[in-house]
Amino acid sequence: MAQQVRDGFTELYGTAPEGVWSAPGRVNLIGEHTDYNDGFVMPFALPHTAVAAVSRREDGVLRLHSADVEGGVVELRLDDLAPESDRNWTAYPAGVVWALREAGHAVTGADVHLASTVPSGAGLSSSAALEVVVALALNDLYELGLQRWQLARLCQRAENVYVGAPTGIMDQTASACCESGHALFLDTRDLAQKQIPFDLAAEGMVLLVVDTRVKHSHSEGEYGKRRAGCEKGAALLGVDALRDIPYGELDAALKRLGDEEEVVRLVRHVVTEDERVEKVVALLESGGDTRAIGPVLVEGHASLRDDFRISCPELDLVVDTALASGALGARMTGGGFGGSAIVLAEAADVQTITKAVEEAFAAAEFTAPRVFEAVPSAGARRVG
Repeated sequence: MAQQVRDGFTELYGTAPEGVWSAPGRVNLIGEHTDYNDGFVMPFALPHTAVAAVSRREDGVLRLHSADVEGGVVELRLDDLAPESDRNWTAYPAGVVWALREAGHAVTGADVHLASTVPSGAGLSSSAALEVVVALALNDLYELGLQRWQLARLCQRAENVYVGAPTGIMDQTASACCESGHALFLDTRDLAQKQIPFDLAAEGMVLLVVDTRVKHSHSEGEYGKRRAGCEKGAALLGVDALRDIPYGELDAALKRLGDEEEVVRLVRHVVTEDERVEKVVALLESGGDTRAIGPVLVEGHASLRDDFRISCPELDLVVDTALASGALGARMTGGGFGGSAIVLAEAADVQTITKAVEEAFAAAEFTAPRVFEAVPSAGARRVG
C-alpha cells in the first residue's frame, strides 16, 4: 500500500513525496471509558493502517487529499486554521497541523496524500490513525524531536479542540506506541506504558473483531454526557478523577452519591473497569492460561451495557450469539452506540462462531457484519 500511496502523491502533486508513513487503528482489549477518568486501558494496534505520503511546503499552505473520499485536493492556509471550523475528514489532519503550530513548532506547510484500510465508524480509531500518521510525518520532516507520547498528546488536542470531540488519550497513544505481538497497558494519568506479550496464536486462540456496521460519532452528545457525568461523580466524591476511588471502597463511595442514580451507574462502571484492566494484566503476566481473561471481557460488556448504557441491539447480539456458540469471552469495544465487538475464541471454533453471528444478524434483519481477526501489530512508523 505504501507504494500505491507514493504513486498517488506523485500523480496528484507532480513530484515524488519526501516520505511515506503509516499509523494503525486499534482495538481495545479492556478498559473502556476509563481514559478520560485518568484510569487504565489496554489497547493493541491492528494491521489496518492509515498511510500518508507527505512533503514539506514553505508557503503557509496545507494541501490534503484522500484516496478514500470523493473530491479533489483541499487547499487550506495555515493562518486560517481555527478550531471547529471544519466538519469534514480534513479536520483531523488539519487539526494536527494547527496543534503543532499552537505548541510553537515551526511547520510551514505540507502536501499530503492519504489512504486508509481502518474501517471508518467502527470504533477502531480511524480518526486517530489519520492524526498520528500526519503528526509522525511532520515530526520527521521538520525534525521536531517530539517523543511518541508527545505526538499522541498533540493529536488528542487536535481532536478535542480543533475537531470538537471530547475523546481521551488512548486511541492516539495506541496508534503511536503499540508494538507487534503485544497489548499496551497504559496509565492515562501519567502515560506510563508497559508492553504486555499477547500472542493468542501460540495458545491456539483468535481474537475476532465484529464490525456491526452501525456507525457512531464521538462528536454527538451522548459521549459528552457520559464524560460530564463522570466528572460530576468525581466532584461529588471530592476526588480529582474517578481513578482515585479504590475498588475496595466502591460500595461506600456509591452510598455517598445517594439518589444520583445515573452518576452511581457511571462511577460503578469506571471503578470496576479499572479493576478489570488490572485483572487482565495480572492474568497475562502470570504466564497462565490466557483463556482466563474471557469471563473478564464478558463482565466488561455487562457493565458497558447496563451501567454505562452505551451498547446497542447489534452489539448485544454479537456478544450473546458468540458466547452461546462457544466463545471464551466477548464484549463491545470502543466508544459505543455502534461500532465493533471483540470475541475471544478457540481457533477451531472461529468458523462456527462467525457463521452463527452472521445468521443471527440476518434473522434480525440487521446489516451483515464484517468479521476479521485482530492481530496485535506495530504502531506508527515510516514505511517509505
